[in-house]
Amino acid sequence: MPLIEHSFGILALWSVIGYLLGSIPSGVIIARLMGLGNLRDIGSGNIGATNVLRTGNKAAALLTLLFDAGKGVFAVLLGRILVGEDAAQLAGLFAMIGHCYPVWLRFKGGKGVATFLGIFLTLSFPVGLACCAAWLVTAAVFRYSSLAALVAVGMSPVWMLLLGAPSMLLLGLAFTILIYARHWGNITRLRIGAETKIGKKSS
Repeated sequence: MPLIEHSFGILALWSVIGYLLGSIPSGVIIARLMGLGNLRDIGSGNIGATNVLRTGNKAAALLTLLFDAGKGVFAVLLGRILVGEDAAQLAGLFAMIGHCYPVWLRFKGGKGVATFLGIFLTLSFPVGLACCAAWLVTAAVFRYSSLAALVAVGMSPVWMLLLGAPSMLLLGLAFTILIYARHWGNITRLRIGAETKIGKKSS
């Protein structure tokens, strides 16, 4: 469904709501509450679950994953229930932007993978499930979270066409561009064989 059914004011409001929900720094909060220190000083300095896992605390990593995905789920559901599908997509898009560029952390946030998966699982469960499967298979085979993310999001427009969700195609392309941009350093490290594998603790 195209994002044209409601007034500019309504859609602008849901952009702000989505952004504020997405910008909640789950990983930073969980790391501090569980006594893991400042996540910015650990591993890659990223605020996502993969970097939390480098502390060796699997429970904290799982909680971060769930909360980061949950931000996207909540933004989409709230927009869908209160307004409609156009607001749901817009709230999801801005939740993703909020996670990657949170105002609370001077616009230096995460890479958006868990939030992206939560959003797509909510907008179209078959597409989201296919993206999750692509992530899991790639991660299991190659042991690189970044590569798994690139494959999962890169395949998302294909799944949308194959699984009957063409109305999400522009959103999928936007997410692909955003996540590839956020992973540019990882892409470089993958090319030279210097990327850190899943589960490796920070030194």
